[in-house]
Amino acid sequence: MGGGVWRDLGRISYDEALELQRDTAQAKRDGVLEDDVLFLLEHPAVITHGRSSADVHVTASAEALREAGVVNHEIERGGDVTYHGPGQLVGYPVLDLGRYRRDLHWYLRSLEEVMIRTLGSLGLDAARAEGLTGVWVGEGIASATGDGVVPSLEATGLVRAGAIRKIASIGIHASRWITTHGFALNHTAESLAGFRWIVPCGIDGVDVTSIESEGCEVRLDLLKQRVVDEFESVFGVRLQKSQHPTP
Repeated sequence: MGGGVWRDLGRISYDEALELQRDTAQAKRDGVLEDDVLFLLEHPAVITHGRSSADVHVTASAEALREAGVVNHEIERGGDVTYHGPGQLVGYPVLDLGRYRRDLHWYLRSLEEVMIRTLGSLGLDAARAEGLTGVWVGEGIASATGDGVVPSLEATGLVRAGAIRKIASIGIHASRWITTHGFALNHTAESLAGFRWIVPCGIDGVDVTSIESEGCEVRLDLLKQRVVDEFESVFGVRLQKSQHPTP
């Protein structure tokens, strides 16, 4: 089992977190930093636009966003538009995939698996939906196959009916197989407010939910530890908690 560290950054601006990710990734590419790093944090309200995002998926006016204090960012990760804010646990793994598997599809599915196992440890059934990125909960999860995937022929109808609800989003980037960006898991109902300003991940009619909204209460510190535990299990790595704010 390999080694690395995880760092609890508390609540930190998107700009600060992005700079920290990029500096950490560059240190790994330069051979200065050996450890893989998992950053766990919350953001103030921010809307981010991935490489495949469309402006029409931001439904609020620029004036309304300014008045609400929401920042917009266009970034290099994959995916469409998404929202981050208080009550949402964000994870940014900076990993050398050369240590694991040089396969971005595998990496994305592995991050989904971390979220699925974390939610399962809290008593919430979760699954992937074929053709849709992220992790889903709801009554329609009974449609999931033995591989824990809701078939694509059913997923769209279940989304529109509200029978599956999105609880975690994934958006990744890699340069020379060093990863940045990552996942966002909706923890409390507070995390849902900002999704009214966008079409989440560009999916019309999607319902977004949180752990709390699904009837489960867990302290943030315990949720972070669950995520770390499942990350270690999925990736076969041992992460030590670091008290240092930077690598």
